[in-house]
Amino acid sequence: MKLSSRSQYAITAMLELALHEASRPITLFDISQKQKISLSYLEQLFARLRKQKLVRGRRGPGGGYILARNPDDISVADIVAAVDDVPEGSEEDAISEDGVSSDILWHNLSSQIYNYLREIKLSQFLQQGTSATDTGAGSSASSQGWKTEVSYHSRA
Repeated sequence: MKLSSRSQYAITAMLELALHEASRPITLFDISQKQKISLSYLEQLFARLRKQKLVRGRRGPGGGYILARNPDDISVADIVAAVDDVPEGSEEDAISEDGVSSDILWHNLSSQIYNYLREIKLSQFLQQGTSATDTGAGSSASSQGWKTEVSYHSRA
């Protein structure tokens, strides 16, 4: 399964919020500039994220967005479901009239992937980023944590 670009951008933006959570709210303009994501696209994504109560906006000087919940309580699946239309159909919906359908395979596979994404929390990415910077200059490119992945995927 390949995550949609919409999901990738939303995950990237949520990671930016999680990174700066303790210091200050982050503006969409800041995320747009840092991650090279269109500001209008971010506005659309954040409307969906706000609707699902994953982020909160703060108005006024020093305003921006913050996470609405603790990073331990936000899964990648939560973000994907907020910005993409994740089908919630049952296995019975995937069975054809003759009782046989390859859709069952795809339904079950999608369920397994979604369940796996449900186990991955934003806080895990933050820990990976911290451990990569703790290893110092001798660390390999593969151990640079999520920051390398976010940078790569946000430009794809």
